[in-house]
Amino acid sequence: MFTSQTSSFQDSIDVEERDDFDSEEISGYNQKVQLNCYYAIYLYQGTSLTLVDSSLPMEAEPELRTYISRRLSKGALLGGMGNIATVELSIPEQAVGCYCCLLEQERSPEQPDADGNGYVICFLGGSEKGLNLYRLELDKYVQGLQSSLQTPELQNLETELRPYLSLWYEESVMHIYRVVQLVQSNISFLLHAALSHSHVEVSNSDERTKADVSRFIKAASLQGLSQQDTTAASLCKAMSEDAHSDLMIDCSESPPALTNTTSNRFCDDWSQAFVNAAERGNPFLLRQILENFKLKAIQDMNSLKRFVRQAEMSHYALFRCCQFLQGCGNADVLLQNARSEHSDLPEACRIISVLEEFLREQAQA
Repeated sequence: MFTSQTSSFQDSIDVEERDDFDSEEISGYNQKVQLNCYYAIYLYQGTSLTLVDSSLPMEAEPELRTYISRRLSKGALLGGMGNIATVELSIPEQAVGCYCCLLEQERSPEQPDADGNGYVICFLGGSEKGLNLYRLELDKYVQGLQSSLQTPELQNLETELRPYLSLWYEESVMHIYRVVQLVQSNISFLLHAALSHSHVEVSNSDERTKADVSRFIKAASLQGLSQQDTTAASLCKAMSEDAHSDLMIDCSESPPALTNTTSNRFCDDWSQAFVNAAERGNPFLLRQILENFKLKAIQDMNSLKRFVRQAEMSHYALFRCCQFLQGCGNADVLLQNARSEHSDLPEACRIISVLEEFLREQAQA
C-alpha cells in the first residue's frame, strides 16, 4: 500500500516524461524559437465586427475576424467569459491557441433592449491546452480593460489600450516563471508557505516582483481547487495554531536572500521539477507542474483524513497512519490542516496529537 503511495508521488512529479504532459504540446512552441504572441480587439455592433487594433500580420487578421464572426453567430462567446480554441491563421505558427472574450457595453437608458454591442478581445499564442492553464488569469486581465473602453472614440488607444494589450503574455502567463527564476531552488520555501498559509513579505523590489510573488503564493495554495471536496474548503481556511514568522524575501541581493525559511521533503522534491521546467523556458509546463503539486497535496490530505477516521476504531490503522505520514514528506502541513479541520472532534484531535508526538520522537531519534 505504501509502495503505491510512493510510486504515485513519483508519477505525479515526473510530469515532463509523461505523454499527456508533453512539453511541446503544452507550450505550442519549440524551445529554441521565441514564442510569438498576438492580440486583436474588435468593436462589436449588432452583427458586425470592426477592427480597432491588432498585432497580427495583415493577411491573418481577416481570417481571425471570420472565425470570431462565426463564433458570435453561434452564440459561442458569452459576455465576460473567455473562450479558448485552436485557430489556423496565416502566421508562422499556422495553428495557435486563441483566447476570445466579449466585453459587453452597459446598456443606456435610451436603448434598454439593445444588445450585441461591445468589444471582442483576442489573445493568440502557444496552444489551446497551454492557454487553458491560464484561463483565470486571462479573464482577469481582460476585465482590466473595462475602464479603458468606456469612450467610443478610444482616444486612449496609443497611450493605454495598445500597451496593455501588448503585455498580455508577460502579465498573464509569465509570472510563475519569473518567480521560479528569481528564487531558483528556494522555490521550496514558497511552496511550503503556500500550503501552510504562511505570509510572505517581499522587500527591496519593484511592484511587479511583489505582485508576482503574491500571485504565485495564491496559485500554489489549495484554495478553490475543488468545489466538491470538503478537504479543499478546510485547507483554504486552516491556519496553524503556532505563531509562524513571515517568510522574508530580500531582493536587494542577487539572488535574493530568504529568511525565516521552512520547508519539508515534499516541497523539496517538487522544487526540482519547477527548476527544470524554468530552465527549459516553458511557463505552460510550469503551471501544469504547479497544478499537479496541489493535486498531490489534496490526495494526501484525503488519505490522512481516511486514516484518522479508521484510527478511531483500530490501532493498526493508527500504525498505518504513522507510516503514511513518515513516507509522504508533508506531515507538518497535513497535520496542521487536519487539526484545524477536526478542531470540534475530540477523538480525532486526540489521534492527531498522538501522531504529532510520534513524529517528534522519530525526529529526535
